[in-house]
Amino acid sequence: MSLRLGDTAPDFEQASSEGAIRFHDWLGDGWGVLFSHPADFTPVCTTELGLTARLKGEFAKRNAKVIALSVDPVESHAKWIVDINETQHTTVDFPILADADRKVAELYHLIHPNASTTATVRSLFVIDPAKKIRLTITYPASTGRNFDEILRVIDSLQLTDSHSVATPGNWKDGDDVVIVPSLQDADEIARRFPKGFKAIRPYLRVTPQPNK
Repeated sequence: MSLRLGDTAPDFEQASSEGAIRFHDWLGDGWGVLFSHPADFTPVCTTELGLTARLKGEFAKRNAKVIALSVDPVESHAKWIVDINETQHTTVDFPILADADRKVAELYHLIHPNASTTATVRSLFVIDPAKKIRLTITYPASTGRNFDEILRVIDSLQLTDSHSVATPGNWKDGDDVVIVPSLQDADEIARRFPKGFKAIRPYLRVTPQPNK
């Protein structure tokens, strides 16, 4: 059975390009993004890792760490990182797990027999400070990930965890949000949303983003 939203992200200890990593300890009390690759020296993944390196400051602003996974050994990762840095004009300074024994792939259900009986699929997990899985996305080999979307989802999760709101379709940080239907007490709504709100329907109430 695959991992579901709300499940605890499995812990593990595995070698990486930055030494041995005990996953939960490495995550600490922040957010984490774990994303997998079928192998080193693949073109789409090379661009993704370069983009991730360039966005490290954006992840850091959200108290989020990034960690990649590939089935190749540490020695291969080191050579691949040189290529990534040179071709993507950046510096990879986050770990890439070496999952030659498929330990992490098995824990995170990254082997999909209909896609490949041996190679990991290109999945991504967003993990919160309680070590719960909050987002999973699996991409086809031919399509690069949209890391702007990953950052957007983290923004949404962090906002909605701390306020009684949800974010509408195509929402971006700073846009209006909607008040959750479960919140009905008028005094409580006035206290939580002093900027007011617009009731388009009784269940659809729009308010400015409360932490802006």
